[in-house]
Amino acid sequence: MKLKFSLTSILIILVLWGSSCRKDFEFANSAGHLSFSKDTVYLDTVFSSIGSSTYSLKVYNTTKDDVLIPSIRLRNGQESYYRLNVDGKAGNIFEDIPLYAEDSLFIFVETNITLLPDEPSQLLYTDAIQFDNDIYLQEVELVTLVKDAVFLYPSKDANGKMENVLLYTREDGSEVFVEGFDLKDDQLHFDNQRPYVIYGYASVPHNAKLTIDAGARVHFHRNSGLLVKPNASLLVNGNFSNDQEALEGEVIFEGDRLEPSFSNIPGQWGALFVAKGSTGNSVNHLTIKNAEIGLYVEGDMEAETTTLEIANSQIHNSAIHNLWAKSATLNAQNLLLGSSGSSSFYGELGGRYEFTHTTIANYWTNGFRNGRALNLRNFGKFGADEGVDLVKADFKNCIIGGNSMSELMLLSNQNNIFNYSFQNCLIKYSASGSESSSNALYDFDGPAFENILLNGDPDFFDPKQNDFRIGLDSDAINKGSIPFARQVPFDLLNRERISAPDLGVYQATPKLE
Repeated sequence: MKLKFSLTSILIILVLWGSSCRKDFEFANSAGHLSFSKDTVYLDTVFSSIGSSTYSLKVYNTTKDDVLIPSIRLRNGQESYYRLNVDGKAGNIFEDIPLYAEDSLFIFVETNITLLPDEPSQLLYTDAIQFDNDIYLQEVELVTLVKDAVFLYPSKDANGKMENVLLYTREDGSEVFVEGFDLKDDQLHFDNQRPYVIYGYASVPHNAKLTIDAGARVHFHRNSGLLVKPNASLLVNGNFSNDQEALEGEVIFEGDRLEPSFSNIPGQWGALFVAKGSTGNSVNHLTIKNAEIGLYVEGDMEAETTTLEIANSQIHNSAIHNLWAKSATLNAQNLLLGSSGSSSFYGELGGRYEFTHTTIANYWTNGFRNGRALNLRNFGKFGADEGVDLVKADFKNCIIGGNSMSELMLLSNQNNIFNYSFQNCLIKYSASGSESSSNALYDFDGPAFENILLNGDPDFFDPKQNDFRIGLDSDAINKGSIPFARQVPFDLLNRERISAPDLGVYQATPKLE
């Protein structure tokens, strides 16, 4: 039997079917009853004219009623530097947005701020997403830190090929080129007026000097860095900061992702690279963080000139090494080498090194670590036959520690000179494998070791967060040599240490501070 339906019958059936699915077509006013995934959306810090990441806010209707949100808008209206997208629609003002019972909707937020000439070089830009109005008004704050910046980047030729520079020559003679460019004469002075953002490797040309003023901020994009070429030099003129939060005198090298979630992510950029043949480099009050290799320094043993003088500085959270030195001549005072994915200090192919009041401590927590805090050898990765004399490696009033059983590695090829000494140092060491008690390199009663505190507790404040201040329970207190302390009379926080020197970069302080 065939059933026949008139048009009127079909319409009645559709109405009845719709009514059975939804019993109520009425929407109540949201009336201030919305809930949100967060009460403030913190967008990442951005540089002027460069857009932010996109952030999301989830809006919930937790009631049993379908509601209609009368309006969703930005408090600053059409003048706002923020942009919204509400359930797939872009704009700054939205009206009569339905939100069903026990349902939610997404709002996406981003910003692209261009600073005007009369605006300051740094500002905190705020706005708010407003829901409804009058007595039912609900707001979610929007906050972004905005910085104007100097952008430095390589150029492209007519064929679209990016400019590049020679970064280094491998031990097998092969050359490694990277995207990069030579700094021009008018770019060889970094001041503290605006941050610098570098794409690719910015290189200091031959026979030139890059001078960086106190308080300068240098940000590197992914796979970018700073190269000091042969016969070029770097002068970092940082100074002590009275405000340890603002660090107004410190020079800081870090990545260009400034949102808080990236503050401790290693490997965000390449390295500060001092090439073989560069001499007369001087660094004071420099912080390097979150690089692949914090500082790579290659020297020339035949030249017998100082490659680098570094003082009152810290390098931490590098994906590989914090300080990698190869055949270099290096003098370090008040240097903090914190946690890294391999060694905090890796010295290979000999060299000449002097470390006074240095803390070398590795408490890496971002996965497996395959190196000790201090790794010193007189040969390279191609084996013991490729050796270079370690003329000296002196450690005075230092701390060498970490979260491994042993944090000291000494390797000699037995063919080249391997001179080293530790005086008034706290060292974490436990023999394992080939490092037996018969290994003369680790004879802590021998002439290379003097006044050694073996496996003492440094009582660091929070080493997992690279806070290597020492507390009042530290075994390093008053263990320093006064003659060595006279060479470095103030600690990293500018506190006098000559009268009763503690080991490492810091004098002990109560942990309540």
